[in-house]
Amino acid sequence: MLLTLLAGFFAMTFGVSALPAHAKEGPVEGQTFVIATDTTFAPFEFRDSSGEMTGIDMDMIREIARREGFNVDIRALGFDAALQAVTSGQADGVIAGMSITDPRKEVFDFSDPYFDSGIQMAVKADDTSITSYQDLKGKTVVAKTGAEGLAFAQSIADQYGFTVKALDKADTMYSEVAAGNAAAVFDDYPVLAYGINQGNGLKIVTEKEQGSSYGFAVLKGQNPELLQAFNDGLASMRADGSYQDTLDRYLQAPNSGESSQSFWGLLTQSMPALLKGLLLTLGATALSLVFASLLGVAFGFCKVSGSKILGALASVYVDIFRGTPLLVQAFFFYFGVPAALDIKMSVLTAGVITLSLNAGAYMTEIVRGGIQSVDTGQMEAARSLGLNWMQSMRKIVVPQAIKIMTPSFINQFVITLKDTSLLAVLGFAELTYQGQQIIARNFRSFEIWLIVGAMYFIVIFALTKLSNRIDRRINK
Repeated sequence: MLLTLLAGFFAMTFGVSALPAHAKEGPVEGQTFVIATDTTFAPFEFRDSSGEMTGIDMDMIREIARREGFNVDIRALGFDAALQAVTSGQADGVIAGMSITDPRKEVFDFSDPYFDSGIQMAVKADDTSITSYQDLKGKTVVAKTGAEGLAFAQSIADQYGFTVKALDKADTMYSEVAAGNAAAVFDDYPVLAYGINQGNGLKIVTEKEQGSSYGFAVLKGQNPELLQAFNDGLASMRADGSYQDTLDRYLQAPNSGESSQSFWGLLTQSMPALLKGLLLTLGATALSLVFASLLGVAFGFCKVSGSKILGALASVYVDIFRGTPLLVQAFFFYFGVPAALDIKMSVLTAGVITLSLNAGAYMTEIVRGGIQSVDTGQMEAARSLGLNWMQSMRKIVVPQAIKIMTPSFINQFVITLKDTSLLAVLGFAELTYQGQQIIARNFRSFEIWLIVGAMYFIVIFALTKLSNRIDRRINK
């Protein structure tokens, strides 16, 4: 019940579009479709200073939904995760500056093209040594995972003798070049132009290479009425000029001014979104620890119960969740389970399940270790007084074990709070995710990560001090 209430709160916090007042009647009228998108692909999708998803793709899908009479629930997941969301049934469609290619046509049905792209190369603004592809020999370049820029860079890498490294976010790529870790970046020309306009410290040094077209996509053979509604809405926008107005609003947009703000101005503007992310981080951590504690106590007692079956069951649980990476577990519960069971699962639910099961495995060992650390003579003395096993555990052993376990529980609390940051790859809008979104807009990675790190430190420091105080009271 608590999970459901929190899920509803976060849904209201991050917004779902409302049914348009004057919607067109049709097969999609009144329906709500989950639309997956990238997290950082400005000017097509990014978060504005208020934390709302905006950009060419976002304005377009919302306007088409308004005209065609359906609702959209936007899920900003990242490009690869967005595609997985559609193939696993977690989302109905994807719009993320996605190039229409033959391999993708085998998996997805595409709309009419809505943008013709092209690839350009950019280098550090003060770099005069690289002006063409020939200058890249022996160097490393970066491009975005799954994007057209990566495919183009890989297609000419052998010819010009350079190495290609794929990264999943535009701001990360630009930071690699600005820091000197990569010689150049290949990206879609409007994305590069927007980033340079926002002060990412790069410059374009090549002409635009012919690219492919972007399209809205649904899983092959699924949601044909949604695809048709998108095409109809797109045609309508082109006919009345609103399509071109949308492009002009972002492709010709002036600098937002954020890149020239003072540190304190940036802090003030970013704090609402960061506090929203911190709230989600703390909420998810608290929920996860409640369930993890229950799991830890249950399986911990199984391990010390003396039953071979219960002990083996607990050991299998612990081995699985301590022996696999947390990120793999998150992908499994968010993409794998819904695809296998044909259900939809919110990112909050998947995140809490992942953190609970992972932390529960470690808490199982904490409980087992705490109980077994109590001198065996305590149990023997209790049994000699006529107490049964459960009474002995409850009245004699467990109270002593709790004192032993408390420091380890505090440490696991801190670890779980920090582990929430890994769920940013699912579009889980916690503190780290919010930091990524702000950087994608203003490219001030040093200052934003400094602020995010300071917020984590302050919260963890305060909670650790509070926990240690409680520990001293328990163990005095």
